[in-house]
Amino acid sequence: MSTELIEKAQAGDSDAFRTLTEPHWRELQVHCYRFLGSLQDAEDAMQDIMLAAWQGIGGFEGRSSLRTWLYQIATNRCLNALRSARRHAPATWSVSSVDPLEPSGLGEITWLEPYPDAWLEAPAMTPGPEARYEASEAISLAFITALQVLPPRQRAVLILRDVLGFTAAETAEILDTTADSVTSALKRARATLHDRSDQAGREPPAAPNSPAERDLVTRLTAAYQAGDVSQLVAMLTDDVRISMPPVPLEYRGRDLAARFHELVTFRQGRTYDLILTRANGQLAFAAYLRDPAGGARHAMGLLVVTLSGDRICEITRFDNTVLPSFGLPRVLP
Repeated sequence: MSTELIEKAQAGDSDAFRTLTEPHWRELQVHCYRFLGSLQDAEDAMQDIMLAAWQGIGGFEGRSSLRTWLYQIATNRCLNALRSARRHAPATWSVSSVDPLEPSGLGEITWLEPYPDAWLEAPAMTPGPEARYEASEAISLAFITALQVLPPRQRAVLILRDVLGFTAAETAEILDTTADSVTSALKRARATLHDRSDQAGREPPAAPNSPAERDLVTRLTAAYQAGDVSQLVAMLTDDVRISMPPVPLEYRGRDLAARFHELVTFRQGRTYDLILTRANGQLAFAAYLRDPAGGARHAMGLLVVTLSGDRICEITRFDNTVLPSFGLPRVLP
């Protein structure tokens, strides 16, 4: 950390401030995303955080690292956002020509957005030695969803301690509390996540770009291009889950998954082209409805796929609003 740069920033040099903070921007955005579950909300929070850091740089005394100081600002801004947030209402079923199937359950967390893997490739700080989660697990949709059920303070402690690897003392300083309070909150947060975990019995996913994953991509693409429900269902685990935030409906099991795709996805002979991307460390596909007459193909959302071994255990569909973040168009020629 350059003392000269800090002194320049404190004297009002915006270029020096940018040089100091830019290397931390992406990891702070991911931090906000874990808190808020929404890429849009995370981007909004980052604007507030950078403004607060610029206004407060004059008071930075160097007692902690600049990174820790930025995380303190970011964490407290996220906590404020959670306290004052307009709660995003669940969406209603939008397929006017089809009545929804009776769901097997209603999702607790409906305000959720995917995070592009391309944005995770920027250099990031290595988590501290006390981190308990691998980087891929700590950005997965399942983990992000689980975080959203935690009370804000527990969420903050678990992210700081188990994801970023800050010590109890550092976490207490960031949250302006005691190490004992941090330890207590962390214990409760871990217990909640453990009780809610449905990972038991799941195999590790096929490795990215492995032959098994490439084969799955080929078969899934072919199933959507052919509108072949049986081919798709053959790729699913018995306990597969279909969800579509912000619509709260969830469908579990292969039978319901088959009915859902017959009546909704592939209704009236619909077929799709899939464009491969990645989100939250997972396979993702933009689905484009094919025109039998050969006309333009219109996007029908982004599918994020969770794997157990070489089979699909979860399909999460997001609407077209998330596509620009992945550099994907709403219409293909």
